[in-house]
Amino acid sequence: MSLRILYHHRIRADDGQAVHVRELIGALRHAGHEVLECALVRKADGNGGTARGGGSAWQRLRLPRAAIEVLEVLYNRRGRSMLRAAARTFRPHVVYERHALHCRAGLDVARELGVPLLLEVNSPMVDEMQALRLLRLPRAARRTERFVLAGADRVLAVTQVLGERLVALGADRQRLRVVPNGAQPERYGQDAHAAGRTVRARWQLPDAAFALGFVGYMRPWHRLDLVLEIIGRPGLQSVHLVLIGQGPALPGLVAMAAQRGLAARVHALGAVPPDLLPPHVCALDAALIPAINEYASPLKLFDALAAGVPTLAPDQPNLRELVSDGENALLFRPGDEGALADRLLRLVADRALGPRLGAAGRRALLEHGWTWDGNAARIAAQAHELLGEVAP
Repeated sequence: MSLRILYHHRIRADDGQAVHVRELIGALRHAGHEVLECALVRKADGNGGTARGGGSAWQRLRLPRAAIEVLEVLYNRRGRSMLRAAARTFRPHVVYERHALHCRAGLDVARELGVPLLLEVNSPMVDEMQALRLLRLPRAARRTERFVLAGADRVLAVTQVLGERLVALGADRQRLRVVPNGAQPERYGQDAHAAGRTVRARWQLPDAAFALGFVGYMRPWHRLDLVLEIIGRPGLQSVHLVLIGQGPALPGLVAMAAQRGLAARVHALGAVPPDLLPPHVCALDAALIPAINEYASPLKLFDALAAGVPTLAPDQPNLRELVSDGENALLFRPGDEGALADRLLRLVADRALGPRLGAAGRRALLEHGWTWDGNAARIAAQAHELLGEVAP
């Protein structure tokens, strides 16, 4: 049975969150389901691409943190109004909501309509904001978080590690499911690898260079400085760091590279359009996750798996849900530059190792269905189960 899914989110930025929204909506539609996106700033058009118009003022809005939180609380009235208006003609089978701070609109309207709520959770939002010292209404935020986690018919956590934290915060363990991020492996086929050779040629690397790449928004806590600390070591002089993306940490990294005489080995490419990202990933000898929080399901890991490119990543439980050291990735002690250097040296010294790890990673992605189409099938199966039907 084809589902009608009322998809609610409150994302303004056009970043990894928006990628998740666009890819999942596109995959659900590709599977034959009707999806109506309900948001201040839409992230997908009828074909799963970027929407135009509507909400640009919200994207540009810049206010003090306290004012933003007050608006987040008040948004629930607007969110309920939009969802009710959409439901009148769309008549959804389920409401799907991406969890946000102070947001309860999806649960409220799902209860009014008498349909299930599937709640996607990507982080312990209140804990995260408190750790960053950005939370101004902690009691209200915690109360709403517990209410929504306890009330959702399904809580879809991106990792099991996150799921355990959500249970401690009020989610019903029996209603918890893990749905990690994903990739579209067909984007990383032979054509992408052929285009990757052209992309790499534009980087003008030496013939023996080892291209170690980071993809994404660069913040100080990503610890990309660790790479600059080690690539001057014996055996690692062929390593070139390729930075794909932007972010506040980038200027400092470029300056640090210049100070250390490494400017010729650090390539800051800036942001790359989504359709050009696969060839850039395929052009790498290895992908890097120098640091990641303990509950995340990083998009960059799935892209590297899809491309058959080995990943160097911290050895921590949320990543071990996906990869294993020496089997389809190389893992190092978090924050340990010596351990990172040792793992990187293995790849540089044995140029056949990377392709073997990469091929095993792509096989794992395909076998486990860590794809957007796979996630759409998982979500549809949960919706059918809640509706008392057997998924087709």
